[in-house]
Amino acid sequence: MASPALRITGLAAGYPDAGRVLEGVDLSIETGESVALMGRNGMGKTTLLRAIMGWIRPQAGRVDFAGRNVTGWQPFALSHAGIAYVPQGREIFKDFSVEDNLRLGLIGKKHLPQRVPDLVYQRFPVLAQRRAQKAGTLSGGEQQQLAIARAIVGRPRLLLLDEPSEGIQPSIVHALGEAVTAIAREEGMSVLLVEQNLDLVLALTTRCLFMENGRIVAEGETRHMRKDSELLERYLSV
Repeated sequence: MASPALRITGLAAGYPDAGRVLEGVDLSIETGESVALMGRNGMGKTTLLRAIMGWIRPQAGRVDFAGRNVTGWQPFALSHAGIAYVPQGREIFKDFSVEDNLRLGLIGKKHLPQRVPDLVYQRFPVLAQRRAQKAGTLSGGEQQQLAIARAIVGRPRLLLLDEPSEGIQPSIVHALGEAVTAIAREEGMSVLLVEQNLDLVLALTTRCLFMENGRIVAEGETRHMRKDSELLERYLSV
């Protein structure tokens, strides 16, 4: 039986000035599966993504990616292994052109051609139109498309997205959902999405996990979330 794309067991992690945030997280994501992670602010969702990506060193537990124990690996090693992370804030290089930002996603990927694949421009046509334009002159939604496209050019097997809809108009959120869904399907890429926007969650994922006080406490099929809102009310309402 094939190993899941991502398996996390008993993961604990935190910050020196804030103490432990994750209190024994367990989750599993299959190859090609897109999963949403939801919960109120401060429950540990972003911390979990940072711990998976190696930005925070786990204090306990284990992270397995594609059948390998990658607990404690450095971010560059995890990137080369096939994990891509788009954090809040996008972190694009505003003085670089769109194309130069995209080419940065190929650094260290020696097994790939060192050019932006046509597929990325096909899925994000606004970037094709503005490939020579400075990234800092793009709108917020276009910058988010650029950040996601830059992560995807390296053909990751797992994409981590942290609140990609934040501050973006609904039409662009819809386009993001369609583009990532199509690429995930074509490439067999798994996705872990931290998001509060239910429309994007419904468009992109099939399963939804709920986090509270540093643990995964519930899950459900995404397609039921709009009609059966009990989990949303329990774990998202203030």
